[in-house]
Amino acid sequence: MKYTFEKYKEEPLLVDHLELGGKNPDGVEINVTSRYFTRGAKPFIGVMGEYHYSRGRRADWAKELAKMKAGGVTIVSTYIFWIYHEEIEGVYDFSGDNDARAFVEECKKAGLDVVIRIGPWAHGECRNGGLPDWLLKKPFALRENNDEYLALARKWYARIYEEMKGLFYKDGGNIIGVQIENELTDDAEHLAKLKEIAVECGLIAPLYTVTGWNSAAGAKIPLSGVTPVFGAYCEAPWTAHTNRIAASPHYRFHTMRNDSAIGTDLIEQTDGDGWQLPYERYPFATCEMGGGIQVTHHRRPIINPMDIYAVSLVKLGCGNNLIGYYMYHGGTNKIGKLSTLNECKTTGYPNDYPILSYDFQAPISEYGEIREHYRLLNLLHMFAADLGETLAPMGVAEAAAANGGETLRYCMRTDGESGFVFVNHYERLTNLPDIENAVIDTGSVEFPPIDVKCDVSFFMPFNMRVGGSVLEYAAAQPICVVDGAYFFVDIPNVRAEFKFADGSVFTDKSFDFGGAHIEVLSTDEARYARKIAGTLYIGEKDLYEMDGKILCAGGGMCECRKWNGAEFEKLTVGETCEKDARVIVEDVSDAPFEPKYKEELSIGGERSITWKKVSVSGRGGFAVIDYVGDAAQIYADGELVADDYYYGKPWRVPCELLYGKECYVAISEMKDDFYREF
Repeated sequence: MKYTFEKYKEEPLLVDHLELGGKNPDGVEINVTSRYFTRGAKPFIGVMGEYHYSRGRRADWAKELAKMKAGGVTIVSTYIFWIYHEEIEGVYDFSGDNDARAFVEECKKAGLDVVIRIGPWAHGECRNGGLPDWLLKKPFALRENNDEYLALARKWYARIYEEMKGLFYKDGGNIIGVQIENELTDDAEHLAKLKEIAVECGLIAPLYTVTGWNSAAGAKIPLSGVTPVFGAYCEAPWTAHTNRIAASPHYRFHTMRNDSAIGTDLIEQTDGDGWQLPYERYPFATCEMGGGIQVTHHRRPIINPMDIYAVSLVKLGCGNNLIGYYMYHGGTNKIGKLSTLNECKTTGYPNDYPILSYDFQAPISEYGEIREHYRLLNLLHMFAADLGETLAPMGVAEAAAANGGETLRYCMRTDGESGFVFVNHYERLTNLPDIENAVIDTGSVEFPPIDVKCDVSFFMPFNMRVGGSVLEYAAAQPICVVDGAYFFVDIPNVRAEFKFADGSVFTDKSFDFGGAHIEVLSTDEARYARKIAGTLYIGEKDLYEMDGKILCAGGGMCECRKWNGAEFEKLTVGETCEKDARVIVEDVSDAPFEPKYKEELSIGGERSITWKKVSVSGRGGFAVIDYVGDAAQIYADGELVADDYYYGKPWRVPCELLYGKECYVAISEMKDDFYREF
């Protein structure tokens, strides 16, 4: 069957209309058009990954940021949770793991830009949305324009500036963006006032963002001075019920940016006053594409790699020009001086979250382990880095209406002559029917027939300039460009085929044409392909660079191949590491003590508790706690160091947390009171 597109209509490009942008001391300007972001007057597609410094360990920041960069992240976004820094009114803590300035400086050392999300209200499943308890006790309304609240917001913003002074882009620093508030979707005047205060306090950056979602009409935001950012999650653990939710719309190609499903625990779904966000003024940008999803007490989805990759690819095909993930790196909540800092029903929030664990099933786990979606997403990130300048200005042509329905899911980004065809044949918890002999016709180029089978998501270029030639089409997915060599990855069940404008056709996996080299990687090779300091490496493990060394995530050494400009050469990288500790997990008949945080083990009513003792012989590796229950906690020398809501997977805890301490695991009884996928 032939698949065609609606006629492409190029939208007018608006520039210098949003009162945004800024230069660094070298004169390099970051700016925003109505379609894309620019840096040095050139379009670019940033890859933004959320990582909360206060939910990590300062000693780990450098290593974890290096992993993020190796995964293709170019911008780190991070909440500055007010409650973490001023839990007691007037007593500030920006030390240790709370040292926001040191974190931004570590990002700069790693070559990463930063967007700070300054609240005052942040959410992020932090207690009170990040607002300190003392603030909630004040005798005036919060999150609106009244003098008392604005005075405290100003004081908070000024304190952030005191920490961040000199780190902004205009000063030669790496803070390129500031998010004002979060999920405030119906008060443009308050958002405008908060931005005004932020600027007056010195929080000056080229980019200011605000939440763009609520109903299909979009959030009520200031029309200038900010740009809206959007989200897309594959599940909705904040949903109140415990049934399977309807299929996510994010696995289908459509140009609607909004996701009215996000935050349904807090945000109204409809607007009755006729408001319509003028989407055409802003580039499509995301800040909360789910890098995973959090486990709540009543909903416990299991995230598969394609759940995440397919959504990101679909949004890229739909025009997304800022690829932003929440979360990209999981974390661990701290316990405050006065309370735990997780969001839960006892604070008035609709859902319960773990006291400590904020793993989020993210590409990089709470404890720094690499997950499969990290590897898949990097294929998109390398492409965005090397070919984003080409893709960003392109508009979207949707599938022709006659070819819709339950057939091929596809769309096209194009400038009217060249472009990329995007195909998604994946939907979470759904088996889509195979499609055979699909012929995609862009209107100027017809691809050879392909079979779209099993769980695949991919894109293919047409009329793409490769060296001195025009590649009419490639039945393979482009990844990156290194030293004049163009790297592609095989598409499952599709024979790689390259046709050039002069009629030349190649099916080889490695060939030269028109002064350029083409190299096609297998899917297994591409999963471990990393572009580091301009060089392509393919390892047996996940590689990253730190302090000038190529290292292996998880430690140790491995063989890899490095592209030398003409071919791959073999080398050994990494360094020796501590051996994995021996772990002993044994049953305990009697409770060793009363759990300090028993409330987490008895959500929804009293539950029986069983105990295990865990002993580790060293700091290396992970203790695997293979349990079945409702929730589990680990106490080391009587202090809570880790917790988990059971969702069907073994619990992995670093031996480093347990070594040299007397450790017990408390496991509460499972009941049939939550949504599960195991």
